[in-house]
Formats: sequence, C-alpha cells, structure tokens
Amino acid sequence: MTDWYDKVFELIDTRSFSNMWYWIFLAVMWSGASHWILGVPYDLVQRARRTGGAAQDDLYDLVRINVNRLLNIVDVSGAWLAGIATFLLSVMAFTGFGYGMEFAQALFLLAFPMSIVFSLSVRTARRIREADGAGLYKTLARHRVMVQGVGVISIFVTSLWGMFQNMSIGGF
Repeated sequence: MTDWYDKVFELIDTRSFSNMWYWIFLAVMWSGASHWILGVPYDLVQRARRTGGAAQDDLYDLVRINVNRLLNIVDVSGAWLAGIATFLLSVMAFTGFGYGMEFAQALFLLAFPMSIVFSLSVRTARRIREADGAGLYKTLARHRVMVQGVGVISIFVTSLWGMFQNMSIGGF
C-alpha cells in the first residue's frame, strides 16, 4: 500500500523547484502570455500589418471584442477581483516565504507576475479604447514587449530562487 502512495507522491512532488513539470509549465505559461496579447494571437497582428484587408478587419474585431470584454469584467467586478487576488497572493507569499512552504512559493512566483501582466493588459485595453483604433499595431507591440520583459524578469527570479531552494535543501 505504501508503495503506491510513494509512487504517486514521487510523480506529484510538492518540492516544486526540483520538479520538471513546474519548469515546463513556467515556460508554456510565459510563451502563451507573450503570444496571446489581449486574447489576440500575435501572428494575426503581424499578418494584419503586412497584408491588411480581411486580416486587418479580423484583428480590429478581435481586439474590440477582447478589449470590451476585459474592461467590462474590470468595471463590473474589478474591486472584488483585486481584493480576492490580493488576498490570495498575500496568503501564498506569507505561507511560502514566511513558513517556508515551497509549493506556495512556487505558486506565488507564477501568480504574482501574471497579476502584473493582467494590470498591464487592463491599462493597454483602456488606451486602445481611448485611441479608438489609432496606433493599434504599435500599442499591441509595446504591450507584447512589456509582457516579455515581465516574463524574463520572472523567469530569472524564479530560476534564482529555485536554484537557491534546491541547493539549500539538497545539502550542497
């Protein structure tokens, strides 16, 4: 019976920073975040810029739909979302770094940078709505660069913290 239990917990290791799946998830998360800008795939932005026509119409429609959707969510329940997100991030930070729970540290190092990306997305969506489509390509490209910057910093900090955890726990 304990053999099955040991196998399951070996596969689902709560020592997140030594688990290969955590690093795969981190890479996939940031790859997706930098490709899907405001819910729009960046290859559509590039194709619309190059060819115009139907691709440009698709881009404008998709951006309009996603900007309106995001801003509606924020306008209707933004205060509740901010409160719940702040509470959850605080709990993860406190239990992770205060009590040394590695799983909570790993979740915090995933969730906190994504909360920054969400804030940047809301700011960009408001700019797009105010500009009414003017400079859309430049705005989306700038937002993508900011998301990639947050991602690079996040991956760097997470890697440093993960190496520190693995070296201090592993007894190196």
